[in-house]
Amino acid sequence: MQHRKSRSRTGHRRAHWKAGVVVLTTCTNPACGEQTPPHRACQHCGFYRGREVVSPAGGDT
Repeated sequence: MQHRKSRSRTGHRRAHWKAGVVVLTTCTNPACGEQTPPHRACQHCGFYRGREVVSPAGGDT
């Protein structure tokens, strides 16, 4: 480290280090319709791209 960075300069650099908005999509299973992260199987019913790929985690659907 040749020169110490001040707190102000560090704060300006880190000003854009914030979490993005969580993106959710609607499940493709018409009976479910829960919000789920994109490109992932639904945690509620196990559907991905219109077909069941994993067994459902919950017991009510």
